[in-house]
Amino acid sequence: MQKSLLWRINHAQTLAMTSEYLIENTTLFDGTGAQPVSPCWVWIKEGTIQQIAESEIDVSPSCQRIDGRDKWLTPGFLDTHTHYDAELIVAPSLSESVRHGVTTVLVGSCSLSMVCSDAEDAADIFTRVETVPREKVLPILHDHKHWHGPKQWVKFIRKQPLGPNVVSLLGHSDLRTAVLGLMNATDPRYCPTDSEQRLMESILNEALDAGFLGLSTMCLKWDKVDGDRAWSKSLPSTYARWREITRFNHILRARGRVHQGAPNAANPLQILQYLRQTIGLWRKPLKTTLISMLDLKGNKTVAPMAKLSAALVNFLGGDFRWQLLPTPFAIYADGMDVVLFEEFGAGEMALDLKDQLERNALLKDQQYRRDFRRFYRDKLSPRVWQRDFADAIILGCPDTSLVGQNFAAIAAKRHVHVVDLFLDLVVEYGRDLRWFTVIGNHRPRQLARMLTNPHTLITFSDAGAHIRNMAFYNLPLRFLQRVYQAQLQNTPIMSVARAVHRLTKEQADWLNIDAGHIAVGKRADLVLLDPKGFEQDLCQEHWGSMQGFDLQRMVNRNPGLITHVMINGQLAVENEQMSPHLGKRSGFGQFLPAI
Repeated sequence: MQKSLLWRINHAQTLAMTSEYLIENTTLFDGTGAQPVSPCWVWIKEGTIQQIAESEIDVSPSCQRIDGRDKWLTPGFLDTHTHYDAELIVAPSLSESVRHGVTTVLVGSCSLSMVCSDAEDAADIFTRVETVPREKVLPILHDHKHWHGPKQWVKFIRKQPLGPNVVSLLGHSDLRTAVLGLMNATDPRYCPTDSEQRLMESILNEALDAGFLGLSTMCLKWDKVDGDRAWSKSLPSTYARWREITRFNHILRARGRVHQGAPNAANPLQILQYLRQTIGLWRKPLKTTLISMLDLKGNKTVAPMAKLSAALVNFLGGDFRWQLLPTPFAIYADGMDVVLFEEFGAGEMALDLKDQLERNALLKDQQYRRDFRRFYRDKLSPRVWQRDFADAIILGCPDTSLVGQNFAAIAAKRHVHVVDLFLDLVVEYGRDLRWFTVIGNHRPRQLARMLTNPHTLITFSDAGAHIRNMAFYNLPLRFLQRVYQAQLQNTPIMSVARAVHRLTKEQADWLNIDAGHIAVGKRADLVLLDPKGFEQDLCQEHWGSMQGFDLQRMVNRNPGLITHVMINGQLAVENEQMSPHLGKRSGFGQFLPAI
């Protein structure tokens, strides 16, 4: 009995370390957009694709065979907008993405990276924005952050037992804070000296030399700083004058690298600064990607204007892409703790108060309530949230009789204004009042048209952030499901092959990284999936453990869909089971530099 158990353990370990695999009799989507090949055999050895054939391949007896019958084999998916920056330090398996077929993730988005600034500064500019508790992140950084600058960060990442491959942008808020100090970086009156500007440019060049893809900036004023020193100030990047960003763009343009940005939603014309920079009629175009193309409930003009602006800029020689979430944009909130309230003055006033007693006193104030109602019914101000409590469903509350109802229906029964009802419930129940709304991408036909727009990147999962709010870890699968089901219903959006291309090689080529393509000689980052698994609801949220943080977070679980995930020729997922070696030994993901 004991010998049998030992044999099984040793056999499992041997299989886990196998460096030769044959995926048999599958349907191959190679990532180029070409028609699938079926049946197909793919031979992998020592991390590399050795042979692709339409008939049996002769391999050694030690080769592990994987049955691909009735399954699709695709390149590993790219998730090119995540906030795994802190998680990479203590839980580098990033298993919540890997289980859904993601084999390459991009960090350093939205001006936030953990590369240049010290531990406390990095925590303060990251935690409130991405709603990962500061009390969890700061000790991790104090214990592990011994690097200072891009080269040292890359050296650290290369030593981590990564699950997926990692690519990175340098965050402007991180860069600005490291050079100017947090207080100067968040002072609207402070302008960097010439020597400080040159130092920031030198660090950016160092990052690009080290393989960073480019720079991420932020102009959206909602995103606020945590901690005691600069509490509730906007992110450092938002205080930069445009001439500072223009000098960075000059470097990025010359080197063919990427600028990821987020315009200020309160000032729609500000986007013109980004768009002007990307135009390439008289110079080399600047690769620019912005957050985000959305079919908003609260402003139906946003998506058409986004389409028009992108088409015009690219016609004029630009190289521009909107980031596009390929699924309804669902928002969850605990009480009033959600960034949507930052977009108008009354909501911002409440979120600026750390102390719950002070906040409750404000929420009870009658003048405050009058101001809140005024903002709530203002239909002309720029908005992301539709500001409609009738379109917000209560999911959890100590008063269980309220669960499943919307706020407006309850207010009508109680004969009170819906704003007063909402504020009363927040005062009474605080974060125990959990509710839900969809702010955009809610109209299937409009979303389908956006998905075919050539001026978009299918991305914006925000994986690793907003741990009780958004859960788009399976974003690539949601996109494939939408395309595949439309095809089955004879209302095609695009071919499955084109959809796979949009999730893989298209993004890799635009970002200048070696990924997203199945071909002989390429690194074996592969996904084997069963299309019958698309029959389930992929938007269903679940709760799972956030490794290294002692937290529960909202995630996705899609049994029967992804059967195998291979990263660098090693099985990270086998028969839907995560490898016990993932995140514990090297050999899976690696840092991928820009090429």
